[in-house]
Amino acid sequence: MSVAIVWFRRDLRLADNPALTAAQAAHERVLPVYVHAPDEEAPWAPGGASRWWLHHSLAALDADLRRCGATLHIARGPSLRALDDLIAKTGAGAVYWNRLYEPAAMARDRAIKDALRARGIAAHSSNAALLFEPWQLQTGQGDPYRVFTPFWRKARTRLQPQAPTAAPARIASPPLSASLPLTALGLLPRTVWDAGLAAAWTPGAAGAQARLDLFGEAALGGYKVQRDFPDRVGTSRLSPHLHFGEVSPRQVVWQLGKLARADHGAAASEVAEPYIRELGWREFAHHLLYHFPQAPTANLNLRFDRFPWAPDDTEALARWQRGRTGIPIVDAGMRELWRSGWMHSRVRMIVASFLTKNLRLHWRHGARWFWDTLVDADLANNIQGWQWSAGSGADAAPYFRIFNPVTQAQRFDPAGRYVRRWLPELAAAPDALLQQPWQDPALLRRCGYPAPMVDLRSSREAALAAYRQMRAGA
Repeated sequence: MSVAIVWFRRDLRLADNPALTAAQAAHERVLPVYVHAPDEEAPWAPGGASRWWLHHSLAALDADLRRCGATLHIARGPSLRALDDLIAKTGAGAVYWNRLYEPAAMARDRAIKDALRARGIAAHSSNAALLFEPWQLQTGQGDPYRVFTPFWRKARTRLQPQAPTAAPARIASPPLSASLPLTALGLLPRTVWDAGLAAAWTPGAAGAQARLDLFGEAALGGYKVQRDFPDRVGTSRLSPHLHFGEVSPRQVVWQLGKLARADHGAAASEVAEPYIRELGWREFAHHLLYHFPQAPTANLNLRFDRFPWAPDDTEALARWQRGRTGIPIVDAGMRELWRSGWMHSRVRMIVASFLTKNLRLHWRHGARWFWDTLVDADLANNIQGWQWSAGSGADAAPYFRIFNPVTQAQRFDPAGRYVRRWLPELAAAPDALLQQPWQDPALLRRCGYPAPMVDLRSSREAALAAYRQMRAGA
């Protein structure tokens, strides 16, 4: 009887899962497996918020599998040893998985594929996470893209939405002794800090589909305008579901296209395009990480190797991390992050600009903090976002673009609902002072809110001077 192992990683769904579909088609029995080996992802092993999400996503996947007559077998790494052990126990002749694209994971997977094939075990990998493999799109000269617009122009002409495959109704598995209990992986925090995450999110494929349905029905038509306002439900909030593979980008494109056509007819492409373009940025981030694997620690713009960053300042960094900078929109974003494991995309740009430009602390400090606290911590997206904000990345923000957090807040949180939600001490502040309460020292004393840790104007001038110094050394 033909047996195959399906090695789940960050493809924690049954629908539109190429590895599972291929294994089901070619074999009589399939063993769904998750191998916990965070050390194999070093130095970017999952952070605390990601581990929380992973625990609940694995539980949801196991529940989905049980409804199909199977269970998720959980093992500890090293991955190759765990797979070899399961091959010996089940007589499996093949292992199927969906590809990951981080440098450490790719190196590990290549080694495992070579080792399995050398022993006569078939090893098959598929693309389940991206619309395009990172190596599929090249410039006319055969080079990787470094600018988003031409990258997406080519990608968009080749994007042909396809109906995703349905989840299997039944999965026949080989008999096997009980696996490790999920709790044995120690993914949940020992001290309770995750109440805000549990209130905000439903990990798993069902939660992903519910989020996609809500976005498609309620927000898609206004996404282009609403997405920049953090006090509104204008973004999809699909990013953690996409990262853990609870929904595929192909599923998203297909469903949004159907909804847009049903509601808007001939104008469907115009309605859906702004969000599909955001998926394009996700594709571009993976393209960059694949072609420039040094990006998680090294500037893509080598001139930034000469940039005069401020000396490391643990106190300043801690105030930023805890939302105590004295700049309301920055602090609201950092507290939203701590409580919910997520931050609105516009606010991410504001807090990143403040850290790298007003405080002039290295972008790596911000990238590491986001990595540990975001439920959607994705290496490609995280690094691309931070290097963009700092000005050191491919297709980065111009060096002179320094977000003014006050004017950003006045424009994108005009009623102050976002700031008041996350900074309750300022809830009673008058509208005229909410985004710059330091103009009334008595207000700061009454509410216990800190004075700004830096002057916005002088810190902006210092950042520009530092950029000029870097450019002069070219």
